[in-house]
Amino acid sequence: MPVKPKKVNKTGGEIEKENYFGEEQEQAVRLFLTATSAEEKNKIYNEYLRNPLDKMISSIIRRYKLYRKDMDFKEIHSDTHSFLMTKVDKFKPSREKKAYSYFGTICKNYLMGQIIKDQKEKTKKISYEDVCASLENNYEMSYSLDTDVVDEEDIVKMYLKTLIDFTESAQLNEVEKKLAYGLVELFSNYQTLFYGTKNNKFNKNLILLTLRELTNLSTKEIRISIKKFKMLYTSTLKNMLD
Repeated sequence: MPVKPKKVNKTGGEIEKENYFGEEQEQAVRLFLTATSAEEKNKIYNEYLRNPLDKMISSIIRRYKLYRKDMDFKEIHSDTHSFLMTKVDKFKPSREKKAYSYFGTICKNYLMGQIIKDQKEKTKKISYEDVCASLENNYEMSYSLDTDVVDEEDIVKMYLKTLIDFTESAQLNEVEKKLAYGLVELFSNYQTLFYGTKNNKFNKNLILLTLRELTNLSTKEIRISIKKFKMLYTSTLKNMLD
């Protein structure tokens, strides 16, 4: 078991990163990952990792000024620490990387992502209105549901049901799962697809923007993985028409 590091240096000044997260903590992370019981993991975490991780997160928030609107420091810190603990098991010591670097990257990316998400929430309505205003009349960027035979709301409801069943039963990779959950959320509130448009047209760019926010996937990942769900939609519509 690693030895606890000293909490202060000889002059009583702020400890450097290697002092609060050095080889002792790197070893503790490896012991945590190989522990076979929750009790053992908790003991290692509470005795050797909790305080160093607290210091790391505090340092990252302050150093990079990663503050979030409507959240005080303790809330940001606690939220980040909780998120980090969900990612600890994904650290791979076999890659010969430092846990300190991995944890720091996770925290910074999460905090920046949350800040960006907060900012997008504030500007989303304006952004979507701008997109719709410029593209709603572009034929290549929109298409219509055929409502002569089947009501559009019935199509959406049936596709949503089929999509949920498909998501629960199909073998999907991680990207496809994220996209599936995003589509379920999107079609559960399908009226927003028509926001700022006329009649029964909805904007592909608006849908893409929404899916990117719901899933945190890139445009390329969405375009590649969406094919499977397009086929599911086509099959659902064909069955309804038949």
